[in-house]
Amino acid sequence: MIQRYLQIRHASLAGLLADGRVAYLADTTGLEQLWLIAGDGIHEQLSFGTERVTAALCSPTDPLIVIARDAGGNEKHGLSAIDVPTGAERALTVNPAAMHVPGAFSPDGTQLAITHTGRNGADFDVAIIELATGARRELAQPGGWTRVIDWHDAGILALRASTPFDHDLFLLDPVSGASRHLTPHEGEVAYESAHLLPDGGVLCACDEGSEFMRLAELRDGTPVFLTEDDVDVESIALDAARARRAYVVNRAGSSQLVCDGAIVETPDGLVGGVAFGPHGELALTIATAADTSDVWNAAPELHRRTRSAVGGLDRSAFVTPTLHEVESFDGRRIPYFLFGEPGRPTMCWVHGGPESQFRPQMAPVIQYLCAHGVTVAAPNVRGSTGYGRTFHHLDDVAKRLDSVADLAALGRELGAESGTPVGVMGGSYGGYMTMAAITEHPELWSCAVNTVGIVNFITFLQNTSPYRRALREAEYGSLEHDLELLAAISPIHKIERIRCPLMVIHGANDPRVPVDEAEQVVEALRLRGQPVEYLRYEDEGHGITRLANRLDCYPRVVAFLEEHLPC
Repeated sequence: MIQRYLQIRHASLAGLLADGRVAYLADTTGLEQLWLIAGDGIHEQLSFGTERVTAALCSPTDPLIVIARDAGGNEKHGLSAIDVPTGAERALTVNPAAMHVPGAFSPDGTQLAITHTGRNGADFDVAIIELATGARRELAQPGGWTRVIDWHDAGILALRASTPFDHDLFLLDPVSGASRHLTPHEGEVAYESAHLLPDGGVLCACDEGSEFMRLAELRDGTPVFLTEDDVDVESIALDAARARRAYVVNRAGSSQLVCDGAIVETPDGLVGGVAFGPHGELALTIATAADTSDVWNAAPELHRRTRSAVGGLDRSAFVTPTLHEVESFDGRRIPYFLFGEPGRPTMCWVHGGPESQFRPQMAPVIQYLCAHGVTVAAPNVRGSTGYGRTFHHLDDVAKRLDSVADLAALGRELGAESGTPVGVMGGSYGGYMTMAAITEHPELWSCAVNTVGIVNFITFLQNTSPYRRALREAEYGSLEHDLELLAAISPIHKIERIRCPLMVIHGANDPRVPVDEAEQVVEALRLRGQPVEYLRYEDEGHGITRLANRLDCYPRVVAFLEEHLPC
């Protein structure tokens, strides 16, 4: 039965062409590919092959779309251009060892600004590709984790991240590469979803001197805030004339869309990928917990453009969660979403990041568990985003295990100490939280599933992709200064404490959390004679994305849970 849930599909907006046609990414074939909604409403697949499309960018002037692909989940994305009228695809990059990130088209659509790691594998340089000829010109070397985010008459706008929450914006001359620093500041300031304005200013989300990311206009580096300091502004869109604007705010995990100063009513869930079309239309992605992620139009009126399949299941039977709070060790209230009824066997579903937030959207495995007698609780422990600057710094470095204590408080709230079976599972950082939970509070958990999780912060930082190391050290501590702490918070050194059955899942090509993290814990448990189930997928990276692998993996996960978390 789980196989039908794994056939639930999703779609997300990629952008709009100059004539208003809608491009989107969908896993209709079992692998993310590029699709187009033609003017007559017919849907056409534009990309093909055995690898997923990870990003797409529509030309502002021509029927051309640039896509990114990696190989086997290794995140070393190459770029190609698809000519929409003919369907012809041609490569724009040729180095399979480098990561390439599409940035922005020039205003006339003839050039594309990208960033890439071709020089040393760690720093992102800016380059410009002439789309007619494929000729490439290296433009600038900003260093570190840099993205091109806009290109207008004033120049190319680039963002460089020193940490996940400390950014700088630079304006690059597209001819000389000369750089002007737009956001000199002290302390930690984040700038997100930035766009150049016709008068030379910048519209963005910014948290300077604030708890939350607020809509702001920057001139001479100084923000003029346009929203209150009570919720995060998380994405912004401008129309082609850069006169109309729309933005999305995060209210307790649900999105609210604002266009031209007015709230636009949308289904309760997540709104993303907002983009204006040439005729005043506003396209976006809407995802809810009890329905598929799909492409919609919000203007001139709200209507759905795609309806992803649900494996023949009854959409009306999907579960919508309720929002709750649990009091943690220090009196802080920790929010969590509850799918299903309390008092049943329960899985704690821990999000990754940690700079992230669980937000209700379609999760096929959650829906399957709910339909088969298991309740799911999805917490946003301290360190999660969406609740202000103070909250998301509460797990930094030496405070790492405080977030694990939040998870333990939830386990007790769910009845783990009074006989209710409670398990824990998560991916990436959620995999670390899973391993930390069963080693720091082993008495609470009936079973655990760790997907692509960290178990040893020292080897993780040594082996993760070079471009990510500095960003991760800002969160977890550095190899130079914090070795003792990194060892103390690493579950690998407390393996003997594990009491519950454990399943470990990993992709062999994972560039973020290398597969050695899984191999360490599996080897340590087997040497001790403790049972552990291990699923390794040779053509996956940071997660299990291919349908064939998901159809192999998740029936095994379900069988594991049915054995150790009986209903």
